Amino acid sequence: MDPKTTFLSCDWGTSSFRLRLVERETLKVLAETSSKEGNAATAELWQQAQLPPERRVGFYLAIIQKHLEELEKEVKTFLDDVPVVISGMASSTVGMKEVPYKPLPFAVDGSDLATETITATTDFNHETLLISGVKNDDDVMRGEEVQLVGCRFESTAEEQLFLHPGTHAKHVRVQNGQAVSLKTYMTGEFFSLLSTKAILAASVEEGGKLGEGKNREWFEQGVRASQEANLLHNAFLVRTNDLFKKAGKPENYFYLSGLLIGSECHDLVANPPAGIMLAGEPALVELYGAALRVLGVADQCPVQTKTAEEVTLNGQFAVLQHHLNAPSNP
Repeated sequence: MDPKTTFLSCDWGTSSFRLRLVERETLKVLAETSSKEGNAATAELWQQAQLPPERRVGFYLAIIQKHLEELEKEVKTFLDDVPVVISGMASSTVGMKEVPYKPLPFAVDGSDLATETITATTDFNHETLLISGVKNDDDVMRGEEVQLVGCRFESTAEEQLFLHPGTHAKHVRVQNGQAVSLKTYMTGEFFSLLSTKAILAASVEEGGKLGEGKNREWFEQGVRASQEANLLHNAFLVRTNDLFKKAGKPENYFYLSGLLIGSECHDLVANPPAGIMLAGEPALVELYGAALRVLGVADQCPVQTKTAEEVTLNGQFAVLQHHLNAPSNP
């Protein structure tokens, strides 16, 4: 496999690991492997191993090597010297090596993100580019900055919004080719806690789709209710919807989702950007797109959508290109 025409994309989050062999010209995924070996689980294994600190990077690279060998079996060729690009939590305190956050603003073409190069060794014969996260005075993100770069925002004076839904949803304002502000919303985590740990857990049921039955109707009702009353009161209605047989458990699941997503997007109603780039997992993108339409935000500004895989690969490759074209890397 020609290392000049491919690269290895590693998306290493807190709870999951994914490694892809990617063709540079088309960004086509040639092979892929994934597991639950996220940075949190790997950090726990590292602590249990009780090895000296200088072996930490090698310990984490051994995880990648194991998955890399799976890819080699799939494509039936060795992948020697193919560079690895890693984004996500691998550059955090629970990752292979902590790399300081890049302070806002940062260029949306990925040219000035904080990175660190790990040179190839006999044990791991791949140059590895580790991408760090971004911070402002009171907020941080790791991984989403690469996805923002992958959105390929145009440089314009009009304010654009990068909206990444997830456990900790990110809203990043973009202007004149720079990401200039960041806000994190714990929407996904709150939803998980309320739907699995709180009294509401008995009143919801996961598994349905937005387009099935009355799920969309209840989701939209939740979005509208989020603008009309306090979230702490609205959340209890999930309980009474079930108690009084107003909604089934699957419908309540979407009602609760609408409440939280609507609450997250509340500020966009009064202060919409010139455009929104909604990028993430397809199921979440569908929910957020529906919420933005219910709130009328989509009527005030165009909403574009992209998948998490697409923007991750675009962003990692953009950072890799800047690294390869830097004066010290002729």
